[in-house]
Amino acid sequence: MINQKIIFTLCVCIASSAACVSAENEAQPRLPNIVLMMSDDQGWGDVGFNGNADIITPNLDSMAKNGVRFDRFYAAAPLCSPTRGSCLTGRFPFRYGILAAHTSGLRVGETTIAEMLKSKGYSNGFFGKWHIGWVKPDELGTRGHYSPPSHHGFDEVFATTSAVPTWDPTVTPKGWDSKSNKVGEPWKGGFPYMHNGKEATENLEGDDSRVIMDRVIPFIERNKEQPFFVTVWFHTPHEPVVAGEQYKKLYAKRGQSRQNYYGAITAMDEQIGRLRDKLRELGVEKDTLVFFCSDNGPSDGAAKKGIASAGPFKGHKHQMYEGGVLVPACAEWPGVIKPDTKTDVRVSTIDYFPTIAGIVGYSFSSQKSRTIDGIDLMPVISGKVVRRDRDLFFGFRRLHDEIDGKSIISGDFKLLREAKPNGQVRLYDLSRDPFEEHDLAAEMPDVLAKMMQSLEALEASCQLSRDGADYSY
Repeated sequence: MINQKIIFTLCVCIASSAACVSAENEAQPRLPNIVLMMSDDQGWGDVGFNGNADIITPNLDSMAKNGVRFDRFYAAAPLCSPTRGSCLTGRFPFRYGILAAHTSGLRVGETTIAEMLKSKGYSNGFFGKWHIGWVKPDELGTRGHYSPPSHHGFDEVFATTSAVPTWDPTVTPKGWDSKSNKVGEPWKGGFPYMHNGKEATENLEGDDSRVIMDRVIPFIERNKEQPFFVTVWFHTPHEPVVAGEQYKKLYAKRGQSRQNYYGAITAMDEQIGRLRDKLRELGVEKDTLVFFCSDNGPSDGAAKKGIASAGPFKGHKHQMYEGGVLVPACAEWPGVIKPDTKTDVRVSTIDYFPTIAGIVGYSFSSQKSRTIDGIDLMPVISGKVVRRDRDLFFGFRRLHDEIDGKSIISGDFKLLREAKPNGQVRLYDLSRDPFEEHDLAAEMPDVLAKMMQSLEALEASCQLSRDGADYSY
């Protein structure tokens, strides 16, 4: 069951990390570059390496084959903003207080991967959808505040606050007409991208994934001689999901919705291939660990229409079932991660921070020590760890709508409370019932009670963190 307080301490040299120096004056070997890529609302089944024969994703498939495929990789929440914070902090969203989309912003008291790596001499770049705080200082909103990537350790920033159209990101597309967005007019009233503190106004036409990668590539080229950390959070395939004609033609026999959805994913995959090619062109691919995942399961509407796919798993975005939190994920590090590696150990977005900390030899000072909920993925990838040793906790909350979805996985059992108002509490044995077809809540009251106690203890621990236990004032 859970450890209520896990004080995160990592020694400088870990088996999965770069080699330690053998003498005090010996030069440190170069620390690896780190790339974190994430798609938006892409379901577990919306990629070739998880068995989708309809969507063309050759670069992601190659990446998974050349490295590790995570068969049970979980987003920390079944929606966007909470998961994004978990990627950078290694902590459950309920611990740092971003419980839903467009809610609050990442606190400067949190320590991010970027801040960790800056202390190790890295140059850090953020590119794409931020969504854990406003990126424009004069942007006013009723449910959030200004907290851009530059406040959290990133040197180069090309970011939007939230979603944009996946084709022509500054223009409201057809089929997307509302009070604030009229077809053909500027998206949300102006230019959504901020580039190092200024509104970007050039090179914003066409595929949004290409627009993002056009800023990523020069950053990598400029920093190839030193360790770099690149976070690339694509908007694809979040709505408004639109593909260019050349990508829609690849799916000409499909309906318009699938042409846009599939085409946008293929366009994103093309840009992922462009990044991988650049690493090889520069000769730094063996010095670079590249991760990919999605931020949550497929969107409600696209999943219900059968356009997006959670594979064989139940549920979608905004639901606590596996389809809402289980996402496609892989990683590549030539020469370190063996090709064709697969693992079904349950891992998560909260595991990025401790994994990277282990690789670079980072530990918290005694003044900044805090609970880290994730585990080091390198022993999982190497096969030394075959079972997670701590619980996973998921959730999102909008109490004014009576939405309080929560879930905990402990061992093979999963307890969940449905997110909808007055949601049912359910219990599943994922080892025997991975698709959550048989609710065991009535059949196993003792297990249910024990899981409820674990959930309550974990949530209480998170509330202490959220209320200031982990921050100095």
